[in-house]
Amino acid sequence: MFTMKRTGILPGFGLTLGYTLTYLSLIVLLPLSALALKASGTSAQKFLSIVTEPRVINAFQLSFEASLIAASINAVMGTLVAWVLVRHPLPLRSLFDALVDLPFALPTAVAGIALTALTSQDGIVTRLVGVRLAFTQAGIVVALSFIGLPFVVRSVQPAVESIPEHLEEAAAILGASRTQTLYRVLLPRLWPAVLTGFAVAFARGLGEYGSVVFISGNMPNKTEIVPLLIVTRLEQYDYQAAATVAALLLTLSFLSLFAINLLQNRLSARST
Repeated sequence: MFTMKRTGILPGFGLTLGYTLTYLSLIVLLPLSALALKASGTSAQKFLSIVTEPRVINAFQLSFEASLIAASINAVMGTLVAWVLVRHPLPLRSLFDALVDLPFALPTAVAGIALTALTSQDGIVTRLVGVRLAFTQAGIVVALSFIGLPFVVRSVQPAVESIPEHLEEAAAILGASRTQTLYRVLLPRLWPAVLTGFAVAFARGLGEYGSVVFISGNMPNKTEIVPLLIVTRLEQYDYQAAATVAALLLTLSFLSLFAINLLQNRLSARST
């Protein structure tokens, strides 16, 4: 008896896997391998002398702290924005939904110039708040929050849409308060998506250059981020130091994302 073999849209597993690995190798692995090869030419003593410079340590500390703070702010505010866009029939909701993607389309250099103008000594925000954010570490957090918000909103929005509204009604009927409904019904289903948005926003913040280079003021040991330090080393024709710092940033970023993904997988397993 002959049976018909069901065919899928994509070609066979072997051919599809081959195309996938080839594409990833050319687009991702090849540039990273070149960076690792360039950094591997540095001796252990030279590597330690580069990464233990006070300027390098301060740049790494600032980049990670600012990215972590900005991603945390976006994890909260981005979740609220996604919830409002999905659950509340706002007037002009389509317009607000499109505005969320504006940081995607806006060139980062333009965003940096605009934020610097708003938060400088004579900026509108400075006059209203009374605090100058430009050329400070707080200004860097503002810039990273601006460019990272869409990542959280777009990650959480599908998760909010997948939660049936009758779950909240059932929790209320069973006597649960709004706080209990939030922590026991909604958040367990939202945490994986929130962590995904947090991880992407955090990674984007670590590598962000265009929007930060204007608002930070680029003061060594004060407002200098790691991407700017790498560019500075390249401009000084110190390619070995630039590759070493870049390789260290890549390694630390990968370890951070790996830890966040492990946490996300555990939360996903608990919620199912």
